[in-house]
Amino acid sequence: MAKDITRLLSEAAEGSSAAVDQLAPIVYDDLRARAARRLRQERPDHTLQPTALVHEVYVRLVDQRDVDWRGRTHFLAVASRVMRRVLTDHARGRGRAKRGAGFRRVTLDGIAAPGESRDVDLVDLDDALKRFAALDPRASRVVELRFFGGLTDDEAARALGVSPRTVRGDWAMARAWLLTALRGGTDA
Repeated sequence: MAKDITRLLSEAAEGSSAAVDQLAPIVYDDLRARAARRLRQERPDHTLQPTALVHEVYVRLVDQRDVDWRGRTHFLAVASRVMRRVLTDHARGRGRAKRGAGFRRVTLDGIAAPGESRDVDLVDLDDALKRFAALDPRASRVVELRFFGGLTDDEAARALGVSPRTVRGDWAMARAWLLTALRGGTDA
């Protein structure tokens, strides 16, 4: 199955519409489940639905012409980055449309400690993650893979070529840094 996905991704990148047609049902359900989990962390009246998010992510992924696809995990890693961009672009556009009001709030389940405030502006999170990426690119990718893409520790480890233990350490450190930054901490 993984070899089929890799082959189909490569053929789709070369412009094969048959490969795109074969690839869609293989990856659609997984992407939609990940999108649904991600959007459950958004506020209840979020205007972007899981199906629309998956369609936008899928269109952007299939349009990738300069990616050397290395399989399902690599696909999910790239999908995580694209999902982050789609959600952030959507939040920024919504904020502009309302002249600064109505920015998307997300729930930081998995990032905030139990009992802490878990709501944060998605644009603020994206900005903090960009600052964090300058300090620790790999740990920033772990956040992107886990938070935006819904990858497990094992999947993120395979995508990054590190051990699951390294992913867990990066995740813990990134969570602490991001929480400090999002609270307005001066050290972040």
